[in-house]
Amino acid sequence: MSVYDYDLITIGGGSGGVRASRMSAAHGARVALIEAGPLGGTCVNVGCIPKKLFSYAANFSTEFIDAGGFGWSPEPVAFDWKTLLANKDHEIARLNGIYARVLQDAGVEVIAGRARVVDAHSVEVDGKILTAAHLLIATGGHAVKPDIPGAALGITSDQAFHLDTLPRRALLVGGGYIAVEFASIFNGLGVATTLIHRGGQLLRGFDDDMGKVLAEELSQQGITLKLNETPRELKQDKGHLQLVLGSGNSLEADLVMFATGRRPNVDGLGLETVGVKLAGNGAVQVDDFYCTAVPSIHAIGDVIDRVQLTPVAIAEGMALARTLFKNEPSRLDYANIPTAVFSHPHVGTVGLTEAAARERNAAVDVYRTRFRPLKATLSGSKERVFMKLVVARDSGKVLGAHMVGDGAGEIIQGIAVALNCGATKAQFDATLGIHPTTAEEFVTMRA
Repeated sequence: MSVYDYDLITIGGGSGGVRASRMSAAHGARVALIEAGPLGGTCVNVGCIPKKLFSYAANFSTEFIDAGGFGWSPEPVAFDWKTLLANKDHEIARLNGIYARVLQDAGVEVIAGRARVVDAHSVEVDGKILTAAHLLIATGGHAVKPDIPGAALGITSDQAFHLDTLPRRALLVGGGYIAVEFASIFNGLGVATTLIHRGGQLLRGFDDDMGKVLAEELSQQGITLKLNETPRELKQDKGHLQLVLGSGNSLEADLVMFATGRRPNVDGLGLETVGVKLAGNGAVQVDDFYCTAVPSIHAIGDVIDRVQLTPVAIAEGMALARTLFKNEPSRLDYANIPTAVFSHPHVGTVGLTEAAARERNAAVDVYRTRFRPLKATLSGSKERVFMKLVVARDSGKVLGAHMVGDGAGEIIQGIAVALNCGATKAQFDATLGIHPTTAEEFVTMRA
């Protein structure tokens, strides 16, 4: 008989923790999962799911406008924020229930409470000590505000999903995917929106062309961009907010949202006291197999701050379960991870950026195209799609694919399969396109 209560105790009920727990139980482990909040973590509750639902809602305003070019004359359009919130909350509650049921069906014991690691094999939950052969930290991360006077007057993306009313004017501070997504959401819902970013280009870490093209498209849609500007102070002034910028200029708004970064959720876990090493930003340091400096303690997902994407956390959880309970040491290959930004228009990308490809290859060929999609010819929209392929000249292998345009995430998902199979530009060229589609441009680019 085991000397421990469980084979695995998972702290954190987000996507990674749930998948690791389910798969470990499927491999025969006795598993408990501890979560202080609703199941599903950031993605389900204040991330991917509600954000995509809000993105759909915001996109309808453009669809109504475009419909006129196709002969439709919609009745006067009205939007009700409370209806969107209620329907969003209903869907999230449904997903919370699904997570609970799949864990129960897998035989995982779910414990509500806040956990603290006591030693290499023990955690405390509400004064009770539980033990396991292995502990898994899957506590995710949280949004942070900049260290400026008055920052408390602003919100983060967490609060944006629960606003009582839509603001008339909103300032978004940041240049990453959360900032540009919410800028598009607010703008699409009729809010006068300004995006402020300390850098000269949006979407740091993406291919340079993605940030440049997206900035042009956002501006065309009516979003005001303030690049190379930093927030210095946020003040309350006669019923509205005033954001003072580093340049000395001030902007007024009814809401200021900070999308300036995230930090791992490690406060109060007691990790350092038991020998787990943390990076400067609090990220749990692990090896290739998600093991910390303490052999029985493991970590996956946003808390290790490698690639903060839900499918990555899920894949890490599955790899860890195989390693621990199926005797199949497994680790995730972080190359060619596809991702999408649900701004308006969408951004999709997989593989190397042009800059990274040039660093790693003697010679690189770059194929670009930018065009007006067929739908825009009747709608009157000025939207233009951008696509890009990065190719190694010596082998012809496609190293990266990047897109700005409607459906970019859906299209890049398929392209990612090709890149993971090592597809060459010649194989792209030999593939027949589906006409007329936007996606066919990826197999017809010749220049």
